[in-house]
Amino acid sequence: MNTVGDVQTQFATIATPVNPFVFRSGELLDHVEIAFETYGELNADHSNAILLFHAFSGSQHAAGHNPSVPQTPFWTPECEEGWWDLFIGPGKALDTGKYFIICANYVGGCYGSTGPYSTDPKTGERYGSKFPRITVRDLVESQILLLDHLGIDQLLAVVGPSTGGLSCVSLATNYPERTRAVIPIATGTRTTVLNRIILLEQILAIENDPMFQAGEYYESGAPETGLGLARMISHKTFVHLNAIERRANKDVLQPPGRFSWYQAHDHVESYMLHQGKKFTDRFDANTYLRICEMWSRHDPVIEGGAADPTDLFSRSREAGHQYLVFSIDEDYCFYPEEQAALVEQLKNAEVKHLFLTVHSEKGHDSFLLEPELYSPHIQAILENARL
Repeated sequence: MNTVGDVQTQFATIATPVNPFVFRSGELLDHVEIAFETYGELNADHSNAILLFHAFSGSQHAAGHNPSVPQTPFWTPECEEGWWDLFIGPGKALDTGKYFIICANYVGGCYGSTGPYSTDPKTGERYGSKFPRITVRDLVESQILLLDHLGIDQLLAVVGPSTGGLSCVSLATNYPERTRAVIPIATGTRTTVLNRIILLEQILAIENDPMFQAGEYYESGAPETGLGLARMISHKTFVHLNAIERRANKDVLQPPGRFSWYQAHDHVESYMLHQGKKFTDRFDANTYLRICEMWSRHDPVIEGGAADPTDLFSRSREAGHQYLVFSIDEDYCFYPEEQAALVEQLKNAEVKHLFLTVHSEKGHDSFLLEPELYSPHIQAILENARL
């Protein structure tokens, strides 16, 4: 339920020709904007700020109602309601009566932050395939610059579900002085072999669509078939298979539409085709590829310049961080073993932490749908961090 009301996306310029943004690849951009939203009020000493990282295909719009973001053509009706409405607002997990919550679109994203769809001021053309490759560390660096822009030196907490949790941990270990509490939800550390295979399948689905044209498709038309297939490949890991069967409409089969000649033969097939089709309207294929590559290659030890995980997380110990790590027992995207591995690394580095397993039939999507399983624990660690 939306208890935040109407909101608008804001924009911060974090790079200029005088101070360009340098990616880990060594490439740089001399104009970068970050799209972000805020909820609640920043207190006088700027001590109540929480940074929320969105998941893979999420946006800066975490709460409330936002009918439009003029800078992007991908803002469909599906985007208008906040993706974490159940968690943000008065009395909720991220209580807007107490905290100032910030959520920003990834650099490289397609919801207003500078990304492949953006126009390169040097050429007047869209960046397309020329947009730099991104890493989790790049996302963190861009949002540290956003915090600087907002005048926030230290966060009360950093929160990140799913792939957002990778950034959550990266910020805590690369900028330990910038936060007090760390709340990674249904995430991990290094990308598993299984996830790298699934990500490769999605990459190939897009790149083998004839419409893709090596990423230069903005004038000729998007690779909808490839992007839709990529979304279907990923969707089956986000949603518990039983839930897919329950959600499948029992009355109407989707026509093949713009997806070739194939006619769905049952409601599960129809449901998956529908998920793929509607996604192509709200996301950019080049951004999708950049995030796939970011996730596939992520290694927090390498990106953090550490010797090993214990060296990396010792930074959190020295900063006095308190971690709250959530696992979901029926998660097929970030398996429970991945959170267990993160917790083992925290133990080895003697970092204060609480490890909780959520029992849910909703799979990875649980962190979006079941606030009652998470909120009391989030509220408790935030209250503790305020002391």
